[in-house]
Amino acid sequence: MQKKISSALISVFYKDGLEPIVKELQRLGITIYSTGGTQKFIEELGISCVPVESLTTYPSILGGRVKTLHPAVFGGLLGRRDVPQDIAEMREYKIPEIDLVIVDLYPFEETLAQAKSSSFTGTAEEAEKMITEKIDIGGPSMIRAAAKNCKDLLVVAAKDDYAALVNLLSAQNGETTFEQRRAFAAKAFEIVMHYDIAISNYFNPSAAVLNYGGKRQILRYGENPHQQGVFYGNLDAVFDKLHGKELSYNNLVDVDAAVQLISEFPSFKNEVGQDAVFAIIKHTNVCGVAARGSIKEAWDAALAGDPESAFGGVLVCNGIVDKATAEAISEIFFEVLIADGYDVDALSVLQGKKNRILLTLKEKHAATHQSKTILNGVLMQENDKGNYAEWKETGGRETTPGEKADMEFANIVCKHLKSNAIALVKNKQLLGKGCGQTSRIDALRQAVEKAGQFKFDLNGAVLASDAFFPFDDCVKLGHEAGIAAFIQPGGSIRDKDSIAYCVQHNLAMVITGLRHFRH
Repeated sequence: MQKKISSALISVFYKDGLEPIVKELQRLGITIYSTGGTQKFIEELGISCVPVESLTTYPSILGGRVKTLHPAVFGGLLGRRDVPQDIAEMREYKIPEIDLVIVDLYPFEETLAQAKSSSFTGTAEEAEKMITEKIDIGGPSMIRAAAKNCKDLLVVAAKDDYAALVNLLSAQNGETTFEQRRAFAAKAFEIVMHYDIAISNYFNPSAAVLNYGGKRQILRYGENPHQQGVFYGNLDAVFDKLHGKELSYNNLVDVDAAVQLISEFPSFKNEVGQDAVFAIIKHTNVCGVAARGSIKEAWDAALAGDPESAFGGVLVCNGIVDKATAEAISEIFFEVLIADGYDVDALSVLQGKKNRILLTLKEKHAATHQSKTILNGVLMQENDKGNYAEWKETGGRETTPGEKADMEFANIVCKHLKSNAIALVKNKQLLGKGCGQTSRIDALRQAVEKAGQFKFDLNGAVLASDAFFPFDDCVKLGHEAGIAAFIQPGGSIRDKDSIAYCVQHNLAMVITGLRHFRH
């Protein structure tokens, strides 16, 4: 059913993009009601509007907490235009019909991020006050009321839709269809839902609900071309995209794995004692990773670990990519590169191929929770945090400082391989890995074979396992291959068998008490 817009209520926090709408409303002769800063913005454009106070007969009170919460406003939003009693009551109480609502929400999430940032210098009490004052009451209420009554009015709750609204008003001369109003209403409810979840998670972080945000991005296809793919979320909050094609479903899966891995390491500032880390991700597994004194050296070592699997991979590092590194990377085909930043010369080199996706990582932290759909429901869990819960030396000797550094590195790498997982590391370079195997000994055989494929010497290398050794066969095979030290979570009823072998052969073994299954 076509509806002609005769009046509009506008009350927004962000004014950017609003001017074309207001001018179009003026052209169409639509009465505009507004409040506070929005009213001032409109009037400064030379466009008249009606203050909401003239309807409510109340000024903005309680420090701006109460402005629109009044029957004169909500009656105009909720009144049913086809119900005689509603019409009569609106006339009796001088409640105007409102046909268009443009309202956004206080920046709760932005304020929360600001209060939690390292740049915030206020007290905990000041942070709490700042955050709670950005919990919008009137905005969500007006949006919900307008969306509920989408049979009679149109609601716009996101500035991303301002351009579409201007086009709609212009093309249809201020008229809207029910299908259009319903689509905007659906978007509005989604925005309010996202907002409420963010607030709920703030007050109850231990029971946090996954919040995918209000953006819905249709992908070319899913995991395979015959599957439809959709991404829900806001990539702009995580990355600056500098170059390349749109990220695909599979790209996004590997990018997530890359971000999870690199989040384990602090940003490299080219200072003494810091590790530059470079990793290559393929099908969510780490196929090459190394820590070195520079980004270029880390890249060279990571690639050397498995140059075959690197083809078409997702690359990630914890620092700034320079020209020399960019030139080296450009010698292979890759899909995505993620870094803290890029030198101007490096960017020029990397942009030589139009489809390469270049991303700058804004926030180096993974999501707090993860989920997957199963059967007729959803599984959700906290992300796997930490490297080890304890450092229990149980072998025939103590680990050396060099071995400990390698074991800590290997354990992190192993954490980011699919179970059953084995990682072989020497000098903070992944030499071989076994992942996604149905037995742990098969994972180790795969890792040893992979190391041998590229002529690596495993003498003096360390071995990390994502779960306990159920038998002593892994330490025996590892020892035969040259492994000198083992790190594993322990917890098997036969831990003593592996420990006894290490004691007998003077091998180091550390039990961490922290399993890292990744199914």
